[in-house]
Amino acid sequence: MSRTSDENEPELAPGTPEVLQAATRVLAGVALRSLDVLDSAVTLPQFRLLAVLADLGPVPSGRAARTLGLDPSTVTRLADRMVTAGHVARGTDPAHRGVVTLALTPSGRKLVAAADNWRKRELARIMAKLAPADQAAVTAALALLVEAAGDEYGVTAHRPVPL
Repeated sequence: MSRTSDENEPELAPGTPEVLQAATRVLAGVALRSLDVLDSAVTLPQFRLLAVLADLGPVPSGRAARTLGLDPSTVTRLADRMVTAGHVARGTDPAHRGVVTLALTPSGRKLVAAADNWRKRELARIMAKLAPADQAAVTAALALLVEAAGDEYGVTAHRPVPL
């Protein structure tokens, strides 16, 4: 199977796409495994909603949909399940009573914290295999990558990445 080059595809140093793909697989694997500590309490899409609400706080459901890159009706269905499970609460915007807001409940916060804590421990375990100078280099490089990606991939103003 031959690969055609996209004329709009930026030129990268040799090996860069492969390393980035491998890093993506590692980080996605860590993220997925972190859901195992939740004992099947939520699916990955449901957890993504919880994580966005943890980052943003109470927000209109439309903003949650935009942040997730999902259709508002999809977020409504996700929220329905999370409200029923007790992890999300619906409300209204006091300034615009027709706007539905979503917020984490204590149960939802507990789920996000459990997954985040597991993830931090696992990433620390992986990073500990590197020399301190290499840990600093990886941290600096990933901070640059996160900054270059911007808000488009889920980093919000409430969770700035230290440089």
